[in-house]
Amino acid sequence: MTPLPLRVRGALFTDSTPFLIPSVVTELSMNPHRRLSFGITKIDKVFPGFQRGDFAVLYGHPLCEKLCFLLGVRCQLSLKRGGLNSRVVYIDGGNTFDPYAVSAMAQEYGAEPRSVLEGIVISRAFTAYQLTALISERLEEALKQYRARLVVVSDIIGLFLDRDVPEQEGKEVLAKTTQRLSDIASKRHTIVIASHFPRPHANKSRFLESVLFGNANIVIGVKEAKGVLKLSVESHPTLLPFTIDLPSNTVTLETFMEV
Repeated sequence: MTPLPLRVRGALFTDSTPFLIPSVVTELSMNPHRRLSFGITKIDKVFPGFQRGDFAVLYGHPLCEKLCFLLGVRCQLSLKRGGLNSRVVYIDGGNTFDPYAVSAMAQEYGAEPRSVLEGIVISRAFTAYQLTALISERLEEALKQYRARLVVVSDIIGLFLDRDVPEQEGKEVLAKTTQRLSDIASKRHTIVIASHFPRPHANKSRFLESVLFGNANIVIGVKEAKGVLKLSVESHPTLLPFTIDLPSNTVTLETFMEV
């Protein structure tokens, strides 16, 4: 694999997968203790947010993806507004990135949607092996180039559930990949968030899930029970496990954002 990416018509390509080039270089906070919160009052009262060096997993309900989008928007806010004044690297493993949702969230914060979208460096993976290569061989280089302080990896297990990926091989590759994410978070003082959506009746999914959770230092589940969304911090280096109720899933995310 080529050690350096190739510029083609304003896009940055790594093999067949483009990294979209943001147009503005943002100033970064060098405070390693600064946290990135969700900006949602009910959550922020009990969960202080993520700090640089964390490798966290958000899993369960589709709301997890919207929470990842929200973190991507908030990361770009100024330090005074609770952000990190930083770009975001988004590795899309489930073809889940939604520019319309991100644009709507940016508007909620009074930010220019185009600028926010340009601040998210996107690369898509279509196989488990492409995802692994992006993380193992390209991610650290991208973080150096873009000086990003947040990495999002969407639907990190989904591609490993392909029938062409042998179960034992998938477990070993995922273990190395998630360990790499943990190492990069620590080494680059970066927040890494991976989303995961369990597949019902998929034994392979649960098999891989244990590997993913084992390498993360924060695990947060979002589940629905009797029409009520519940957020559970299941694993954290300093907090005891707890669960809180969120507004009904019929309420949009923007309704309970604190702007």
